[in-house]
Amino acid sequence: MEDIVIVVTGATGNVGRALVELLTAGGEQVTAVSRGSATVPAGARHVRADLGDPASLRPALESARALFLLVAGDDPEGVLSRAADSGVRRVVLLSSQGAGTRPESYHHPARFEEAARGSGLEWTTLRPGGFHTNALAWAEGIHAERTVAAPFPDVGLPSIDPADIAEVAATVLRENDYEDGNDHAGRTYELTGGVPLTPRERAAAIGEALGEPVRFVEQTREEARARMLRFMPEPVVDGTLAVLGEPTAAELKVSPDVELILGRAPRTFADWAGLNVAAFR
Repeated sequence: MEDIVIVVTGATGNVGRALVELLTAGGEQVTAVSRGSATVPAGARHVRADLGDPASLRPALESARALFLLVAGDDPEGVLSRAADSGVRRVVLLSSQGAGTRPESYHHPARFEEAARGSGLEWTTLRPGGFHTNALAWAEGIHAERTVAAPFPDVGLPSIDPADIAEVAATVLRENDYEDGNDHAGRTYELTGGVPLTPRERAAAIGEALGEPVRFVEQTREEARARMLRFMPEPVVDGTLAVLGEPTAAELKVSPDVELILGRAPRTFADWAGLNVAAFR
């Protein structure tokens, strides 16, 4: 069978960077796509392109058969049409749990999902919940004062390590023969960690990794909203606060999908904190 080129968009992000490394280490031919410059592993090819401009993807899609697609830009139909015209057969879409639980708030990823289903390509959708790496927003306060300030201190959600998302994506992208089909085709996977943890418990886990106590300060919803509006659009802020403060039953649920695909339990938040403790020192 001919060599398969896998295109990874968002190659400098938490998931994309890990995915490029996994695929390259596994001997796959990888084209890493980002809007800016990037350092990629030996053997991978880097192309600068913007998902907001589907025409810019043409060089990246040369000889490609599979595409890892972020929910970015405003023309998913254009991106997927260009991918199909270039010979791509399989697309793995990194969406959001909110596309299923709160489509009225997460209409952007929901639109990408609809475009993937109608693209004529073999598609798989990944819907992760919150990321362990969201705790990096606490790094400044922990570094300066060993303090975490966050709302809803005792609401537990099963966040996931982006490295697990990358490993799931790598498995789905390269499993099975491209001519005979893929067992993951036409499926939507909910990706969560294995245990719900509250913000207070996450702060304590970082303290354990540091070997020093981390103090938790409860923010009001209004305080958290004002801070989040500095770097997130208002609809995203309000949707995020709704998930964090009043999660639905589906958002509280631990999904079996990571273990189903990888054959192991998801990495814990404590595992992640231990590996990334330098960010909080």
